[in-house]
Amino acid sequence: MLSYVGICVIPGMTSLSVENGRFANIQAEVGGMRQISLLYLVGIVIVLMWGLAPLFGIDAYTRYVWKMKDAPHLSAFKPFLKHDNVPSDEQVWRERLMKEAPALRIKPIDARIDPVWKAIPGYNGREVDQEATLKLIASRKLAVGSAIPYIYRDIPPNQSLEDLGAQPIFKGNPEKPMVSLMINVAWGDEFLPSMLSTLNKENVHATFFFDGTWLSKHIETARQIGAYGHELSNHAYSHKNMSRLNRDQAAAEIVKTEKLLTDKLGVHNTLFAPPSGDFDQETVDIAHQLHLKTVLWTLDTVDWKNPAPETIIRRISKGLEPGALILMHPTSSSSQALPALIREIKRKGLAIGTVSELLSPSRISPDGQGVTLLSR
Repeated sequence: MLSYVGICVIPGMTSLSVENGRFANIQAEVGGMRQISLLYLVGIVIVLMWGLAPLFGIDAYTRYVWKMKDAPHLSAFKPFLKHDNVPSDEQVWRERLMKEAPALRIKPIDARIDPVWKAIPGYNGREVDQEATLKLIASRKLAVGSAIPYIYRDIPPNQSLEDLGAQPIFKGNPEKPMVSLMINVAWGDEFLPSMLSTLNKENVHATFFFDGTWLSKHIETARQIGAYGHELSNHAYSHKNMSRLNRDQAAAEIVKTEKLLTDKLGVHNTLFAPPSGDFDQETVDIAHQLHLKTVLWTLDTVDWKNPAPETIIRRISKGLEPGALILMHPTSSSSQALPALIREIKRKGLAIGTVSELLSPSRISPDGQGVTLLSR
């Protein structure tokens, strides 16, 4: 009995075991097929995403897809994802700069002769220096997608102020957000210390035009003005009306003061402001032959009439605009008005530079956001 039962039971168990094994094999096959199907589906999606990425530009998303291909369960799809197509950080930045740089380009403005204002200086344009910007990005190790710290370079105009020849100048380029204080000095020095103190406190540099007779008696005062960083220039020698002088007399007025500036102060001057604003074309021609630009003013404080400081501030503020040349003298009125006048200029978002800085085509940054500018 025992043998019979044993014989009966064992085949039954064997049969059951075989059936269970077949079932397990079927389950394994089905599970394997599902896993393979899922892997192929994921792989197809990744390959499609990789192929379509160039249509939308190479970016951090494309790089993420490339990283995903290294996952162990996606090793079967590595042949479809070629390493040569992976953009480096530099390639990503370079493509972005190529797309964005054209919109940031500003055309230069040529110098011209205006029927009213006469010679108007040119103003440089600007463009992104892509290679310099890439180097800056690399040095800062910026992550892809960060804000770009653009480096710009100036684009010079085709026609400069020098190309216009002998022409008087009454203002700077109206597109340059800067003005200049031109201080004509022909008498006294009583109010110079307070004006210099204000300029120093406000970190402003002006251009002082010296009458030669005054300069010959105040060399040390002029030297100190120059030491503060102000520009020193020519206001003729004896404050005569230049248009009433013959050619030799007019030339002598300019040359004598120019010699003082050069010999006593070591100044290489390029500007001439005619006394009382009186000049004719011969005056301009003589100055031009001496390599000097004849400079007048856009706005006049009329401080020689001793107006109230508030009157000066109102008068100048009313006409204040980019490119303005503001005339004043070392008087009580201008000395008292100067602090508020400088604050008003700054409030309007205008920089204050020397006359030479204003007349130069060099750009100044209008945004104040740390944008770097490189002159060409």
